[in-house]
Amino acid sequence: MAQLKGRIHSTESCGTVDGPGIRFIVFMQGCLMRCIFCHNRDTWDIHTGKEVTVDELINELLPYKSYMNASGGGITASGGEAILQPEFIRDLFRACHEHGVNTCLDTNGYVRKHTPVIDELMDATDLVLLDLKQLDDDVHQQLVGVSNHRTLDFAKYLQKIGKRTWIRHVVVPGYTDSDRSARLLGEFIQGMSNIERIEMLPYHELGKHKWTTMGEAYPLEGVEAPPKETMERLQKILLEYHPKVIF
Repeated sequence: MAQLKGRIHSTESCGTVDGPGIRFIVFMQGCLMRCIFCHNRDTWDIHTGKEVTVDELINELLPYKSYMNASGGGITASGGEAILQPEFIRDLFRACHEHGVNTCLDTNGYVRKHTPVIDELMDATDLVLLDLKQLDDDVHQQLVGVSNHRTLDFAKYLQKIGKRTWIRHVVVPGYTDSDRSARLLGEFIQGMSNIERIEMLPYHELGKHKWTTMGEAYPLEGVEAPPKETMERLQKILLEYHPKVIF
C-alpha cells in the first residue's frame, strides 16, 4: 500500500527553540491563519511545498536520534500549520515512537472539525506547543484574520484529555502588550493542570524579508520589538496565574 504523503515547506536538523532539547523540526506547508507578524509567510499556500512520505522523513531524522535523545529532544511538527495534515502527522509521530523518538506538535489549534483523527494524533503526541495569540476575539481577528473560538475550544480539549501543553504567546506592540491582554490570557489558563509553562515570545521582524520577496507590504512596518520592561511587566502579571512564565 502506498504511503500517505504530506506536504512540507522544509526541515531543520538541530532546532533548539521549538520544544525541549535538540529537535528535528518539520515545517509543514499550509496555514489558514493570516498573522500580520508571521515570520513564515511563505508557508501559507496549501498547494505548494514538497510532497514527502513518512519513511523519507524518518530516514532524514534518524542520523540525529542520539543527539536528540541525549538532550531530551525529539521531533517537532511545526509550520505553516501542522494540524491541517492530521493523518500524516499522526502516522509520522507513530513511526517516531516506533524508533524511540519523542514527539511534539507546534500548533495554532485551529481545528475546523474534530474528528477521530485528532484523537489519534493526540495519542501519538507527547507534548503540544499551543499558540494562544489573543484572548480578546475582536483583537484576535485584527491580528490573525480569524476568530479565536476554535483555538480556545482546542485548548479546553487538551485540558480535558490531560495532554502535556506549553502555551506560546507572542507579545506584539499595540496588539498583545497590554495588562488587560495578559490578564485575559492568565484567567483563561488558570486551573488548567495540563499546562506546564507559558513562553512569552517578543515580536520580531526577522521574517519581514519573506513578505518583501513575495512582493507584499509588511503589515507591521516600523513596529519595534517590545522593550524588556514590557516583557517583565507582562511576565509579572502572568505569574499571578501560573508559576512558570518565561521569555
